Amino acid sequence: MDLLLSFLNSLPNAVGQGLIWGVMAIGVYITYRILDIADLTVDGSLTTGGAVCAVCITLGWNPWLALLMAILAGMLAGLVTGLLHTACGIPAILAGILTQLALYSLNLRIMAIGDPVATTKATLAVSVDNDQLLLSSRFIRSLGLDNPLVLLVPVTLVVIALLYWFFGTELGSALRATGANQAMARAQGINTSFGKVLGLVVSNGLVALSGALLAQYQGSATNDMGRGAIVIGLAAVIIGEVLLSKVFRNFALKLLSAVIGAIIYYVVITLVLRLGLESTDLKLLTALVVAIFLTIPYWKGRYFSRGVRKGGASHA
Repeated sequence: MDLLLSFLNSLPNAVGQGLIWGVMAIGVYITYRILDIADLTVDGSLTTGGAVCAVCITLGWNPWLALLMAILAGMLAGLVTGLLHTACGIPAILAGILTQLALYSLNLRIMAIGDPVATTKATLAVSVDNDQLLLSSRFIRSLGLDNPLVLLVPVTLVVIALLYWFFGTELGSALRATGANQAMARAQGINTSFGKVLGLVVSNGLVALSGALLAQYQGSATNDMGRGAIVIGLAAVIIGEVLLSKVFRNFALKLLSAVIGAIIYYVVITLVLRLGLESTDLKLLTALVVAIFLTIPYWKGRYFSRGVRKGGASHA
């Protein structure tokens, strides 16, 4: 009974974190599913978003403007990865690694902005008591408008709505065509290099937005807050697809499935922690979850689907 009560008490926090990481998962969906690129920039750009947002807030900026600056910083990181890949001919996965490595050092310097003594800083705290924040985990069980869920749900829905509109435009359709079939897209006169860069820019902008929200929610930006972010994003996307792909066929609903996947992931993590798993084992658990959900569609198609006879149906 105590275990159940403890889990239920932690459930609002799991949903809140799931929504925040769900925004990041949408960014991962754009590169992983639409562009067919495994973009490792996200481990760095999520931290960049959190660092930029935290610095702006500690300097007295409006928190909404801080979010905007975080998004622009993430988009710049995606632009660097895109140019390394398209203009320099570096493979996408390696371009992401290079940008991620560069961001590690840059994030340390970003968080030291405004500090008259330090030139680098690994942690930058923000407090709802001293700073103007949009959300805080302190109020996750509140029944008032200060509950983070009151902000996170509309933000997530607005992000999905904007992306649904964008990918329905000519430019967005060209981006989707680039990921579906580059050769065919080029034959139709589409600049596929521009499409890749644009996709990476949009994706990392969303990842940085997630980092900015996370920094406010947890009360600090740390240089390792994005470690393993790509794995969590992939877990959310894959969980959502495996569980909801047959129901969510619309593009907007597919984006929503990534958010639901992130919520499910954090609910599972919360439950497992309440069962006694050490927090140091979370990365192992994440790897197992991703491996299992990647395996399910393969096994389902190979061992549980009906085989199709060649040459049509047999006649008696």
